[in-house]
Amino acid sequence: MSTVTGGGVERRRLSLAKAFKNTKFQMKLVGTFKQGQIAEKIEENGVEIIEIGDFKGPFHWEKHKKIQKIIEDYKPHIIHGAVFEGVTMAAVNGFIKKVPIVILEETSDPQNRSKKADFLLRVFSFVADRFIAIAPNVADYLKNTAKVSPRKIITINNGVEIPRIVSDEEIQSLKSQLGIKENDFIIGTVGRLFNDHKKFTDIIEALSLLNQPNIKLLIVGSGPDEEMIRQEVTNLGLDNQVIFVGYQFDTAPFYKLMNVFCIASQREGFGLVAAEAMLHQLPVIATRVGGLQNIVVDGETGILVKPNQPKEISNAIKKMYGEIELLEKFASNGYDRAINHYTEERYVGDVIKLYGELLKMKNIDD
Repeated sequence: MSTVTGGGVERRRLSLAKAFKNTKFQMKLVGTFKQGQIAEKIEENGVEIIEIGDFKGPFHWEKHKKIQKIIEDYKPHIIHGAVFEGVTMAAVNGFIKKVPIVILEETSDPQNRSKKADFLLRVFSFVADRFIAIAPNVADYLKNTAKVSPRKIITINNGVEIPRIVSDEEIQSLKSQLGIKENDFIIGTVGRLFNDHKKFTDIIEALSLLNQPNIKLLIVGSGPDEEMIRQEVTNLGLDNQVIFVGYQFDTAPFYKLMNVFCIASQREGFGLVAAEAMLHQLPVIATRVGGLQNIVVDGETGILVKPNQPKEISNAIKKMYGEIELLEKFASNGYDRAINHYTEERYVGDVIKLYGELLKMKNIDD
């Protein structure tokens, strides 16, 4: 895979690392670089992270040779590559070193991927035993655009950890620190501040359209576009209504400050934070893109809106604001849906089941 930092792919590898401690499986994680708390947690769970440095394209043979040496030393039964770099590493070197089982995983819903990259995915799929799609829309991309054989595609929806219990004292302390009053209505969002993808400025513009001083926006995350997003807040005169708290490894207490969760992505492979919000019993406003349109059921667990339409986000907030029964309905239905379909336990169970089936198919002993 690529850099091991704090994204959804890394969180799912942490899920596997925790689960593998009680199974026959052992894992090593190969990436370009590692940094941050998720990498530390992965290692704390007994998984070595091997850094190979920048991967400068699919045919960067210096890096491929490093991976081949790792394969020679470790002699894995399964090589499992995620994100485009990881798929390349797994397909090329799994084939060259004759790893018994090659699994590739598409973790995004590419809108602007080049035809060359789509073609490479198709070529890589020839050596794969299975190609995992993290959501139905991603499976559609693999089948219809990358032209991967449907018999190789398996959909394994992402899953998120059941949130920890947050005490009332912790919630009140955070409210006090952040200046949140009891009558404030908090719209929350969580993610890396990369605006071309996540469109935080659409939520900010929606807030400006409401003209309701006690409706506030809580932004949890950091990223390359933070200064630009902060400037947009200032330009719209919303400094007193938008709260930035930066990256938080433990997001649980921040979800508990929210009345409604909003994700305004332009594109989205899955949308982990929407499922996470539903496990926190939050109504969700989400754009009708990628995996979000599978996670959120419009009118049942929240409201789906068109991407790049701040006015629609504003209208959705208006529809929820002060409507206690509607909020409770969305929260209850969303929790039930998330607990049944989008938990970490279900995710790791599906992956372990796939590993077991392929090992049995290849007549590889436990």
